[in-house]
Amino acid sequence: MLVDDRELTERAAQIGSLLERIESLPDPALRATAAEILQGLLTLYGEGLARMLAIVQQRDDPAAGAALLDAFAADELIAHLLLLHDLHPVDVETRVARALDEVRPYLQSHGGNVELLGVDDGVARLRLQGSCHGCPSSTVTLKSAIEEAIWKAAPDLDGIDAEGVAEPPPISIPTGFIPASTLTRRTSKQSAVSKGPIAEGSADICDTRLVASVASQRVEQC
Repeated sequence: MLVDDRELTERAAQIGSLLERIESLPDPALRATAAEILQGLLTLYGEGLARMLAIVQQRDDPAAGAALLDAFAADELIAHLLLLHDLHPVDVETRVARALDEVRPYLQSHGGNVELLGVDDGVARLRLQGSCHGCPSSTVTLKSAIEEAIWKAAPDLDGIDAEGVAEPPPISIPTGFIPASTLTRRTSKQSAVSKGPIAEGSADICDTRLVASVASQRVEQC
């Protein structure tokens, strides 16, 4: 029985809560055992996915097999699970190009466009064109739409580097005022330059946390 998106999101949130409880266990041996169990399950499921793909690729009808692989890649949850195990049937540059094709009509409706220069060392290099080049007021919205589309299609990227992104004009700060940015620091996976590495100490269950989070990843466009 298939689970709808709402129930899938609820289950993902529940898994996330359980992972946080495991991380907070005071006994390091118990934490290590739990992490080992999770890693074992991930390995087992990954092997199962790999065998499924191998069976599809060995079908007598190559066209039917290719169509089935495309269907797997088009399903957001299946695609992220395949990415988790480095089994996605579509290479990262093709996925980025397709994501840009999907968002391009929105960009063009705002007088902008984007060109994919390539993917090198895990970083997608882009060039913004039209009104989204050199104009801070329009760049913020358009760049956000581009990044969200790319991260959805290729969460395995290490970063996004966009040429033609204009920095917003500096804000005049009154004398004696302490900017909040010096007191707090926010981090975001969807940075224009890079996602940033996962902090040390969480590597044992970071793959499982990715499984728990993929269900809630959605792109909200204007």
